[in-house]
Amino acid sequence: MKIKKVLNNNTVVVEEDGIERICMGSGIGFNKRKGDVILRSDAEKIFVMADENERFQELLKTLPVSHVEVAEEIISYAERTLNVPLNTHIHIALTDHLSFAIERLQKGLVIENKLLNEIKTLYRKEYEIGLWAKELIQERLNVTIPDDEIGYIAIHIHTAKEQTNSMESTMKQAAIVKEMIEIIESHLNSSVSYESVSYQRLIAHIRFALQALETGDPLHTLDAEMHELIKTKYSDSYRCAIKIKNHLKEEYDLVFPESELAYISLHIQNMFNAK
Repeated sequence: MKIKKVLNNNTVVVEEDGIERICMGSGIGFNKRKGDVILRSDAEKIFVMADENERFQELLKTLPVSHVEVAEEIISYAERTLNVPLNTHIHIALTDHLSFAIERLQKGLVIENKLLNEIKTLYRKEYEIGLWAKELIQERLNVTIPDDEIGYIAIHIHTAKEQTNSMESTMKQAAIVKEMIEIIESHLNSSVSYESVSYQRLIAHIRFALQALETGDPLHTLDAEMHELIKTKYSDSYRCAIKIKNHLKEEYDLVFPESELAYISLHIQNMFNAK
């Protein structure tokens, strides 16, 4: 592979078979010039950014090398942990976000993540990767990131998973969950324990239902007799489920079928019982 451009000591742009590729590796660009040849074995990472090559190259020139290296370690760790390739756009999105967040924190500016509890529950594996990233950032950069930033890292990783929805869709799902919980808390006139089993089960069910509605997949079915029994026996919880249904229709044009209201009512009832 012939070097087309040296971005820094650890990153070069090469051309192979008429395609530009980004190569990363410790010292891969040190004392190298345009036209020099490097071996594939010299690179720890090789990827094609397609239409975003120029933006990524500009990013690497302007951001501190230490920030880029930490971001790349987080990306590599995430791919190993999740055992899936991440969309190459994460090399721009996460690196840019992380560097900006570090700069803000060093200036004493903290941005609140109002969806943190929902993110922790919906994207648990990604949040755990964020916890690992927090330790790495502390060790390498001597910067302590708050839990709010861990949540943002988790979102970036989740949306970069192949076949996963966009960042907008991911944040929308978390926002919907938050609003549903707020309706339940208002109806119960009590706060919900985010660590409770009943909360975890409700969130898992809501996530499945929202994904099914978005993709058009079938939802759970329930026979009429069982539905009527739940509606009658747990009437207060069912009224709460109707509030949720109306909210989703009004705000997001999402329509939950009647059988889904029964399932949500059962989960709400479990929260009543846990009070």
